[in-house]
Amino acid sequence: MSGVLKARRPPPAAGIAVAGAGVALITLLLFALDNVAPVLSLGVVYLLIVLAVATIWGLWLGVATALASALTFNFFHIPPTGRFTIADSENWVGLVVFFLAAVFASTLAQLARTRALEAEQRRQEADLSAEMARLLLGGGRLETTLPAVGQRLAQALGLHSAAIELRAVAPGARSVVFPLREGGRQIGTLVLGAGEPEAPLRRAQLRVVPALEALLAAALEREALQAEVVETAALRRSDVIKTALLRAVSHDLRSPLTAILTAGEALRSPTLDAADRTELAAAVVEEATRLSRLIENLLDLSRLEAHAAEPRPQWCSLEEVVAAAIEPLGAPPGTFKVALDRDLPPLRADAAQLERVFANLLDNARRHAGGQPVSIRGRDVGGRILIRVVDRGPGIPPAQQERIFEPFYRADAAAGGGRGAGLGLAIARGFVEANGGRVWVESLPSQATSFVVELPIEPPPDSEVATDPLAGHA
Repeated sequence: MSGVLKARRPPPAAGIAVAGAGVALITLLLFALDNVAPVLSLGVVYLLIVLAVATIWGLWLGVATALASALTFNFFHIPPTGRFTIADSENWVGLVVFFLAAVFASTLAQLARTRALEAEQRRQEADLSAEMARLLLGGGRLETTLPAVGQRLAQALGLHSAAIELRAVAPGARSVVFPLREGGRQIGTLVLGAGEPEAPLRRAQLRVVPALEALLAAALEREALQAEVVETAALRRSDVIKTALLRAVSHDLRSPLTAILTAGEALRSPTLDAADRTELAAAVVEEATRLSRLIENLLDLSRLEAHAAEPRPQWCSLEEVVAAAIEPLGAPPGTFKVALDRDLPPLRADAAQLERVFANLLDNARRHAGGQPVSIRGRDVGGRILIRVVDRGPGIPPAQQERIFEPFYRADAAAGGGRGAGLGLAIARGFVEANGGRVWVESLPSQATSFVVELPIEPPPDSEVATDPLAGHA
């Protein structure tokens, strides 16, 4: 039925053709039924074509079909046949009743069509409101959802285009605008084309605009609340970081400074022999190195938190990056066992950031390895490079495996806790993700711990070759 009762009727010429053909066919059919029933009772068959034409093409063509049916019925079937005259008064009454019944049936068919079209429009408007609610209140940003809402609105109303602007728009020669208001405040504008038919424009103004105003007001309120929540969360996180930073400054910076000052004061003593002076000088260098690394970590973390640690990608060798990460750690020979596949392709990444990643992971693994060697293994797995840093330490409980990547978080001693400010793993994750990779930990209590770094592989152009991994970085 919905396919028949369309908003746009078929052309009137088609209705006239259908009416004529239908009246002719029924007239021929009545000749075959002439011996089955009385003539006057057979006239009701014409109502079939009258109802069909009135339903599809409207009342006036239905009335015309009723008139044509009455005249044809009179001419061919009511005595005397072959003329537009009626000999029997009873036949006059029957013909008039038939015509009035046909007109009444056409009117009912037109009314049913109107009601059906109105119900279909209400259903379409309900579907449109539900779709607009899903798009506007679904959690996406309004800048990206409003074009989709406009497109869906134009499709539902049969318009060429529709746009929703979050500002006041003045009407122009090529556009019709409907202000969208919340109370006395304009919150947006519905912009439609000026060449659109009057009926969908009126429908948009009366039926769509009120629903769109309510939904847009709710969407703007939701976006404002969401922004407030994000800002509150950012401020809370900033407070946590500031508090942790103050603790790090008060403890982790004070410890090496105290050691340096103590050693410096002792070096001034004239009674020290050469061996003591060498030992104290080595302590000063060690604590100063520790202090420098802590400051670098704090600066790296601040850049990551401010989203200012943009990588500078270049082609680099993973083997050279790992070697550059091991060198400043000053570990004794045999501390790290490197086993990288020989055919690993070059990486396109920020080599200096990756060097900091592996330096932090290796330093963390060395401190928790209990004096046993730390292994570094790398291989190509399905177009990604996997690097594992494995130590033989006490392991990390499952509850702490995700938290160890949080800034300033320190595991307890049973989970491998030790000296450090709790920044190295957070910085490692930040730099790995900035270069398109990811890092995670695999560990069981009292067993080995493995930090896994996954990095993407890009096919290098023929014109480019691998360069010094630390070139261009201070």
